[in-house]
Parts: sequence; structure tokens; C-alpha cells
Amino acid sequence: MIDRRTFGLALGGGLAGLALASCGRKEPAARWRLGFSQVTTTEPWRVLFSREMRDAAAKHPDLQLTIADGQDRTEKQVSDVEAFVRQKVDLILISPKESAGLTGAVEAASAAGIPVMVLDRGVETQAYRQFIGSDNLKIGRMAGAYAVDLLGGKGKAQGKIVEIWGGMASTPAQERHKGFAEAIDAEPGVARVVDRQDADWKQDRAYNIMSSALKAHPKIDLVYAHNDPMAYGAYLAAKDAGRQTEMKFLGIDGIPTEGAKWVKDGALTATFVYEPPGAEAIEQALRILKGETVPKRIELGTEVVDARTVDAFLAKRA
Repeated sequence: MIDRRTFGLALGGGLAGLALASCGRKEPAARWRLGFSQVTTTEPWRVLFSREMRDAAAKHPDLQLTIADGQDRTEKQVSDVEAFVRQKVDLILISPKESAGLTGAVEAASAAGIPVMVLDRGVETQAYRQFIGSDNLKIGRMAGAYAVDLLGGKGKAQGKIVEIWGGMASTPAQERHKGFAEAIDAEPGVARVVDRQDADWKQDRAYNIMSSALKAHPKIDLVYAHNDPMAYGAYLAAKDAGRQTEMKFLGIDGIPTEGAKWVKDGALTATFVYEPPGAEAIEQALRILKGETVPKRIELGTEVVDARTVDAFLAKRA
């Protein structure tokens, strides 16, 4: 018998069944079955995202949550959503690796009469019940404004920037770039010397991109990466080259054990909080299943975490 407070998350090709039950006596069957297609179960922000969703589901014995590991592959996510449709789950949640690649799967599930919730990353259709996520354009603008201040202030900023992308086919990366560029491109004294390098959210790939940038550019003033692991990978590359004190490092996510910790340790200059939508998704899913009206879009908040705010932020999240 599985304790109600614990859930199994399968890695590999299969679906992970997360059943709610209590020790010592048999519980009635769950009233509703939810299927969640997660991009990956290994990236730290995704781990937090999934854990918060499981914890929220554990509070509702009438829910059975199944999480499918997309293994960071669009085709695996498509297959997982198709499996949920065949199983006739009551509601499907999906956090797409790529917008275009998962659009058809969302439309097919909706056409089958199953409500779909899209989390974190958008798709190129309106055939879903609700989207929950942060405003990545806003976060990009915040990061751009922060960078301009670091480089001398609006109208006076000077410097050379390396920008390291997440997956270029994903909406968060596109919007984080666009918002950042709006602020940076308005400054004639600022140049992005590297701005189209895709590390696909991976720390090791960002390390390699930054290593090449350091060899090509004797002067780099700031690194902006689309998530904290990539920012930290760039920092490690600069540190290995003995140049980490020459530049500032900005990332996005703000996980207490990662981005915020790296700010506290002095590796990153700042991170911008990107709230996982897991807990909110469970509450909204319940509303949908009960027939309640829900908004089409829910925007999660953000904040900057830097040397001035990191202690208060970590205390709040402890």
C-alpha cells in the first residue's frame, strides 16, 4: 500500500502512476484521473515543478495523478499525451518542450473531449482550457533593465554582453530574449557579442558556449542566460579561465537551492524568479473538473533576487 504522502515518479519510457491511498485501510477509487506530460524529470526546476504538483494532489483524495516523463523529447511527449487520450483520463496537463511540436497533441486531446491545461510554455493553438505560467516577456524586460543599470544606467550604459539561449523553439526562450533585447538594443553603447547560441537549458552546453566566447572576446562585461543552470555554467567557464571577476552573470528561475544559492555565494549577480505552476495547476484542475468557470490565462509573479534581497528571499522560502 502506498502512503498518501508519497508518490512514485517513473524515469525512462513508461508512465509514472501516482496513486492516492492510505495506510491501514482501503480507500475508495479516485473520482478523477489526471495525466501530466512533463518535459523532463531531471532538470532542477522541473523536479521542483513536479514535486509541488504531487504535494498539491496529495491533499485531494479524489484525485489520481499520473506523471509521464517526456525525456526532453517532443515525440515522447506526443506519445504520452496520446496514451492519456486512449486511457480516457478526465483531464490532461502538459508542459511542452516546444510550442509547434506539441500543438497537434493538445488539439487532438481537446477534440477527444478531454480538457487540457497548458503549463509554463505555450502552444500554437487556443484549443486548451487554461494556460498557467509566468510572463517571460516581462521577466526578459526586467533582466534587460537590470543589465542596463549594471552597465552604467539608461542612456549611459557601456559594455559587451553574451546571451545564452534556452531552447530556441520554446516560447520562454523567445520571450526572454525579446524582452531583454528591448532594453539592451535601446543602448548604443551596449553590444551583444554572442546572442544566438542555444544551450537548450543545459549547464554543460552553456559552459562550452562560454568557453568559446571567452577565447573570441577579450572583453565581456555581462552574461545573460535564459536560466540559472546556464548562467552558472557560464560562470564556471569564466572561473576556469580566470576571468569571472571581470563580468556580471544574470540568470532566471530563482530556485532556493540553485539560483538563489549561487547569488548568495557570489557566483551569480542576480536571478529572476520563475514560479513553478504545479500547485496552482492542481487547484485550477479541480475547478475545471467541478464545472466551474476558470480564466483562460493565469500569470504567476516574479521578483529579482540579488545581493540586496537574497537573504530575505531564502528566509521566506525556508
